[in-house]
Amino acid sequence: MSISKHQALQYHKKQKGKIEIQAKTPIASKKDLMLAYTPGVAFVSQEIAKNKRLDREYTNKGNSVAIITDGTAVLGLGNIGPEAAIPVMEGKAAIFKSFAGIDAYPISLNETDPKKLISIIEALAPNYAGINLEDISAPRCFGIERTLRKRLDIPVFHDDQHGAAVIALAALMNALKITKKKAEDIEVVVTGAGAAGIGTTHLLLAYGIKHITLVDKQGILHEKAKGMHKYQREIAKLTKPKRRGGLSEAMRGADVFIGFSVGNVLTQAMVKSMAQKPIVFALANPTPEIDPALAKKAGAYIIATGRSDYPNQINNAYVFPGLFKGLLEAGASEINQESLICAATCLSGLVKKPTPSNIVPSLFDKRVVETIAFSIQNSGVCVCKY
Repeated sequence: MSISKHQALQYHKKQKGKIEIQAKTPIASKKDLMLAYTPGVAFVSQEIAKNKRLDREYTNKGNSVAIITDGTAVLGLGNIGPEAAIPVMEGKAAIFKSFAGIDAYPISLNETDPKKLISIIEALAPNYAGINLEDISAPRCFGIERTLRKRLDIPVFHDDQHGAAVIALAALMNALKITKKKAEDIEVVVTGAGAAGIGTTHLLLAYGIKHITLVDKQGILHEKAKGMHKYQREIAKLTKPKRRGGLSEAMRGADVFIGFSVGNVLTQAMVKSMAQKPIVFALANPTPEIDPALAKKAGAYIIATGRSDYPNQINNAYVFPGLFKGLLEAGASEINQESLICAATCLSGLVKKPTPSNIVPSLFDKRVVETIAFSIQNSGVCVCKY
């Protein structure tokens, strides 16, 4: 299945976007107005003033998430601005509501200075039970998320880092089952040392994958490489790659390729240089690092992309609805790597008999949201619902 540019534009133009706000109760009489607004609302405000935690009982805050961007790293389109980011943020809000019943509010900010962004988000935070950072360029995104996590008492989740990491790990778990390879033995190459690449590398390391080579525009990231920002230096110290050079050198003998970079950077020759039964996750959007047909001709055993028109779609839309549902229902204030690994484990387990063309469940499988939410609510001990 494919869609045209005209279809996409008409879909959005017909109803002027994808989301709207509706009242939960009708205001059809004078009494309704008195209860919903003045004078009745004053009694509610007074109660919350006495105990701020009551805001989750008397308002929609407990089911509200802010999706916040500055438009500097939208999809694979780059720095296209806050206005152009709105359709993407609306799309995430629609997915939040459709898949998990969560009210999410798209907020595109006309500000790129990290300190000012942090200040603005802090000021907005009292309205929401969670913050979903989205499409903020690296390396700024790392510092913004870490600072907000320290300062706020609600969960702050950068979807480009952690959502991508969870679904990539879940897919990899099943790919390893099929190829009968062990996590501690495989060599993984990750391209694109931005939010998704670094976030995924951190989670793979936490899971127990020991041999990871991270490649960016300047080549393989190692401790002595030039041109790295501090978060790249940080991950290079953890991965400690033995190889030097570029993507071609990194790919020789690798078991797994995970791409978060740009289209068409992976060649058939590079795939042919991989180990037996190579696993290729070409996740750049909208154009994968290698066309799936070319990857297959080159010998790729398992192929995944970030697109919905190919088998094995690896997309963070699998993760954020269930993750925030679990966080909100548990009243959690933070999330850790152990919880994310548990979510990936439970997600992978939904595919009982994985095959090369079926390593992740359907995005429309209702168990996806439920199993991730359940795993997050039971953090500390990994328990899967299915």
